[in-house]
Amino acid sequence: MCLTMENMPDELTERIDRFADGSVRAHGHELDGELHGPWTWYRNDGTILRTGHFDRGRQVGIWGTYTADENLHKETDFGS
Repeated sequence: MCLTMENMPDELTERIDRFADGSVRAHGHELDGELHGPWTWYRNDGTILRTGHFDRGRQVGIWGTYTADENLHKETDFGS
């Protein structure tokens, strides 16, 4: 089988978004240019702000929002 652009396998690529000071703002993966899989967002001080999963750019499952001391503040269910 000859691989062409039309039948290339999908590939996850790591993505890290940063604040202006270089610290990590968000971390996760992309699949074909869309957010995919688990993602984590951070505050500028490095504490976790939010976590959740994407399925090809669509929020799915339970997402958590955290207080500044990283205690779970709220959960939001985006379904499957």
